[in-house]
Amino acid sequence: MPGVGVRIAATILVEIVDVDRFDSAGNLAAYAGVAPRTHRSGTLIRGEDRQRGGNTRLKRALYLSSFASLREPASREYYDRKRAEGKDHRSALVRLARRRTNVLYTMLKTGSTYEPREVRPGRVAAVAG
Repeated sequence: MPGVGVRIAATILVEIVDVDRFDSAGNLAAYAGVAPRTHRSGTLIRGEDRQRGGNTRLKRALYLSSFASLREPASREYYDRKRAEGKDHRSALVRLARRRTNVLYTMLKTGSTYEPREVRPGRVAAVAG
């Protein structure tokens, strides 16, 4: 997986321990602290915010790997799209980390390897324009 070196991979595997203890990629993302959290109180819903909890070592590893993966076209395209939507740098990286958590969960659950996808040219321009 792009952006994941030996140290990051070791950190991720040590912190996850056993992927079977998570029912879904969303549960893994919540454990890592990269899943969005909706604030609710009675009938008041204030929208989504970043999670302040979670496994800080795993969150840091996912964040750093997302930052390093920006050299890959698919990751860069997703990041640029989030920036075009008005997200700041940090928020766009956390959203990329959440998306990569889905891929990581599937890879660990099925024992498969990473297969990069093709980036469709002009997609970011369509969102920004």
